[in-house]
Amino acid sequence: MNPPLLQASGLAKTYGEVRVVDQLDLTLESGMVLGLLGPNGAGKTTTLRMLYGFIDPTAGRIEYEGRDFRKHRTEIKRWIGVCTQHDSLDEDFSILQNLEMHACYFRPRIPNLRERIAELVELFELQEYRFHSPRQLSGGYRRRLMIARSVIHHPQVLFLDEPTTGLDPKARMELWELIDGMRSEGMGVILTTHYMEEADRLCDRLAIIDFGRIVALDSPTALKAVVGGDTVQLEVADAAAAAVALEALECVSHCEVRDDRLNVAVQDVAHNLPAIFAVAGDIASFNVRNTTLDDVFLHFTGHDIRDEGAEGVAKHMHRVRLVTK
Repeated sequence: MNPPLLQASGLAKTYGEVRVVDQLDLTLESGMVLGLLGPNGAGKTTTLRMLYGFIDPTAGRIEYEGRDFRKHRTEIKRWIGVCTQHDSLDEDFSILQNLEMHACYFRPRIPNLRERIAELVELFELQEYRFHSPRQLSGGYRRRLMIARSVIHHPQVLFLDEPTTGLDPKARMELWELIDGMRSEGMGVILTTHYMEEADRLCDRLAIIDFGRIVALDSPTALKAVVGGDTVQLEVADAAAAAVALEALECVSHCEVRDDRLNVAVQDVAHNLPAIFAVAGDIASFNVRNTTLDDVFLHFTGHDIRDEGAEGVAKHMHRVRLVTK
């Protein structure tokens, strides 16, 4: 059996007293999209930077097709494509010149470079703008150019850090289709995201990362099956009291209070809805929805992915310091 494209074991990164990434194990196979899902500050970008060699891990081992990345870094980096979340296009050059300039960094030189550039310009639908400066492109087309630039050398593994952040829905879906196309050709893709829909739509396997640790790793479908059931959303007179009563029911796997509303994870909702109504008290309104990755994230972490503002980062810094002591 051939080794996986990428295998990371016990990966960790510490800055001073702060453990940013804590004992991550990841595997990437050919033709797979592996997602790292988590809030800002969870350690996703730091993990990517270790995997593609921008920073060295404090601990752990990284292998590409069974080869130690530390020992074969120069050779392996030729197999890797990287598209960071920060736009680094040169606006003094045209789209074609941006691709040509980036290609010059690779050794051995990329064969048939003109043909390769023409192929990418067509694939990423940049023909109309090929002589334009990137400053004349929309956000979606700038991301297209960034990704095209990152795969110009035919990499086996592509890293995408928050590839669709800031894009409108149409541009986001168009990039998803491009990523699907690269996967179908056998490329292994690792992407970071905090968009649940993106993770659900693209990822064959999904690692949920919180405070530098993987708290769950499986396919999106399997992760949702762990949470199970559907969610009944209730608006009630006394949410706290209703939550206590509902959590006592065997059919309820989780109950979250948000303001005067309850999100209740229920097994076999069609059969158990009468029992929910019987104990919830005075119900002003209700809604039933399918289990989502938002529910999965809440189930495994105990908080919403959008709860990680400045206060969340501060709590993260405090908690990872405790881990290292």
